[in-house]
Amino acid sequence: MAKMNFGGSIEDVVTRAEFPLEKARKVLEKEVIAVIGYGVQGPAQALNLRDNGFNVIIGQRKPSSSSSSSSSSYKKAIEDGWVEGKTLFSIEEAVKRGTIICYLLSDAAQIELWPKIKKYLTPEKTLYFSHGFAINFSKQTGIVPPKNIDVIMVAPKGAGRTVRKHFLEGSGINSSYAIYQNVSGHAENTVKAMGVGIGSGFLFKTTFAKEVCSDLTGERGVLVGAIAGLMEAQYNLLRKHGHTPSEAFNETVEEATQSLYPLVGENGMDWMIGACSTTAQRGALDWKDKFRDAVAPVFDDLYKSVESGHEAKVVIEANSKPDYREGLTKELDAIKNSEMWRAGKKVRELRPERQKNR
Repeated sequence: MAKMNFGGSIEDVVTRAEFPLEKARKVLEKEVIAVIGYGVQGPAQALNLRDNGFNVIIGQRKPSSSSSSSSSSYKKAIEDGWVEGKTLFSIEEAVKRGTIICYLLSDAAQIELWPKIKKYLTPEKTLYFSHGFAINFSKQTGIVPPKNIDVIMVAPKGAGRTVRKHFLEGSGINSSYAIYQNVSGHAENTVKAMGVGIGSGFLFKTTFAKEVCSDLTGERGVLVGAIAGLMEAQYNLLRKHGHTPSEAFNETVEEATQSLYPLVGENGMDWMIGACSTTAQRGALDWKDKFRDAVAPVFDDLYKSVESGHEAKVVIEANSKPDYREGLTKELDAIKNSEMWRAGKKVRELRPERQKNR
């Protein structure tokens, strides 16, 4: 394990140099990796593992109707080259056959199917998660693994599509990893091998509890919720003062996502600010602390809500409603049909690369 200095704090991380793919293959050479669920993380992790030379099978519900969400997932699995009866099975059959069970269903589906899954988690199997939700909030989820199996986690810090995209580009999404139960004594090597196998850039150690707190806070905060709210606030302000939809959207979203955010990812916030005009530099430095101090109380409330289990309770209750999908579609449509994102659709259509393809 390599020791890295992150802002003055020394952390142990796992890199491909010290845990190469060849070593991962050796560690998992006798394992049958059963990826349960072919929705968000499932396809990316399964395909990356398969491409890296591991023995992978898929467990996915066979649809009872063409309109069900399982229908599109099952169809996608077949399109991706998984073969019924050979590498594509029912969920229960895949869990029976697998030795490492990658439980990658949605949080709601994990809760629903746990009673069926648990009975096949026999000794010497390993239960693998990519999120700490189910285990950390076990009182709400009811997911308590048998005491005689290993329980591990590799959590990529990106959506499934990004995990696959970075893999195909030859890079990799960084992932956290954790061990909840190490009955075999070999869980450390297993979890590192799985992290390398799915194509992680590097791996950093955490716990199931820390992962879910950081993940839920990030999703509700800077990664999705906060940024969506900030964009709406600035767009609405500019429109109120007479700016056109095109101008408001370009100054709020387009310039951020197409120009500035990639620079942050490339070399950091200081480098991005340094690449701006002197007027932008002064404004950014003068106003960043005001925004930080304004939202700090909101982040405090958010973290408390996550840590206490309140957010988990909200998620479970919402996802358990029979009309959850219909409600979600309405909420997403409200965003899509707002003036801001209708303007965004038109702006994206006018990007030069899209004009060339017409």
